[in-house]
Amino acid sequence: MIMLSESAAGKVKELLEQEGRPDIALRVAVQPGGCSGLRYAMYLDDELSDADVAEEQFGVRVVVDRMSLPYLTEAKVDFVDSLEQSGFTIDNPLAQGGCACGSSFH
Repeated sequence: MIMLSESAAGKVKELLEQEGRPDIALRVAVQPGGCSGLRYAMYLDDELSDADVAEEQFGVRVVVDRMSLPYLTEAKVDFVDSLEQSGFTIDNPLAQGGCACGSSFH
């Protein structure tokens, strides 16, 4: 299962508080697209299915669909807030390569 860093979980909790909906989960997926064939998707989702794998990490429910799971088993979601960059990042040692846009892999 994908791992969520403590700082990423803190930011997700902050977003959930703004939404006022504790039933929402963080969904991480791999979808077709991007310049190298696959891209990451990450969003708050309130629609879960039996085809999802869910796990609570640092008080945040993380959900991955079974099709994306093999691509994300060793990935880690972090939240960075620095002068150079601000936002969520995904570090995936299973990705064979990336592209210039930074959101695709193969």
